[in-house]
Amino acid sequence: MKVLHYIPSIDRASGGVGAYMQLLAKELGKLTELHVVTHHSENELTLENCIVHYIGTGWMPWSSTKKRFYDLLACVNPDVFHSNCCWLPLSAYTAMWAKTKGYKVVYTPHGMLEPWILSRNYFLKKKPAIFLFQKKGIAVADVVHLTADSEKRNFLQLGWNFSTCVVPNCVDIQEIDTQIRKVNVIRQKTILFLSRIHVKKGLEFLIEAVAILKEQLKGWVIKIAGEGDDGYVEKLRGRAKDLGVADMIQFVGGVYGDKKWELYGEASLFVLPTHSENFGIVVAEALACGIPVITTKGTPWEDLVTSHCGWWTEIGTQPAVGALKDFLNKTDAELNEMGDNGRKLVRERYSSSAIARQFLKMYSQL
Repeated sequence: MKVLHYIPSIDRASGGVGAYMQLLAKELGKLTELHVVTHHSENELTLENCIVHYIGTGWMPWSSTKKRFYDLLACVNPDVFHSNCCWLPLSAYTAMWAKTKGYKVVYTPHGMLEPWILSRNYFLKKKPAIFLFQKKGIAVADVVHLTADSEKRNFLQLGWNFSTCVVPNCVDIQEIDTQIRKVNVIRQKTILFLSRIHVKKGLEFLIEAVAILKEQLKGWVIKIAGEGDDGYVEKLRGRAKDLGVADMIQFVGGVYGDKKWELYGEASLFVLPTHSENFGIVVAEALACGIPVITTKGTPWEDLVTSHCGWWTEIGTQPAVGALKDFLNKTDAELNEMGDNGRKLVRERYSSSAIARQFLKMYSQL
């Protein structure tokens, strides 16, 4: 089987979407002839077991990009074309162009059609995009791939397409085990946030919760790792300073390779206080590293409660405070048990090899 994916970026700053493509390609490329088409960027992730193609970023149908894409389709002649992401025109247009040529089309919105995302700049950006291209791109898909039942429920309410398939994102368990052994895990009094720094991630809630629990968290360090807009990062720094916790919170910037796994290795708790995530690969990574997790009901991670490996809270400062208090009251034995439960959960449900087989099944059914 031949599969051609379009993804707007595989740059390391693309966050979870780039990580998804990197993880999926490694295993899916063993099962299919996998091609990925994207655009050049400065700090690209390395994709294994696939052929990467590049086209220009011009997006209007009358531009040379359309011809380049048609030429690529003819050259690869995939059994399935799979487009990723929303709100950038080419994600939708490539789906429409592939459908026009008679190819089977899968579309993955990656949580970008969740209610909180849709509500942001709705009249200025989202509504025009929906009218011009986004709804049409979704509507032509033979299957819309979603990563959680909660995302499926929200998506179906839009009424744009009712042919859906739920397959979660994945993590590379063997690679994580190798990396964690290499960095020699020594848990410290460290609370970790690791993701793209964006208003969606709810970092204000974490900073405010730390301020409320300042006395109980004495001796703890909160590390905020990730890249983001400089102005927004400075705003967060200012908020921490105003609340008197700037000395407890470290902004460590983007982390990759060994440094990333060192942070996971030393963390005793992982926190993602987000407004909205379709999956949250970093949650699965933290669990695979044996770290209990606090995240919100803006994610599909009810497994944290059912598998007793973390806290799945409402969105906001006070829910974060409650979860942090509960964490601080746990014994080492209880936290170790939660870490073991998290590792078991990820191994059983979210390994990259198992998820790649689910993708292959979805494609085969087309």
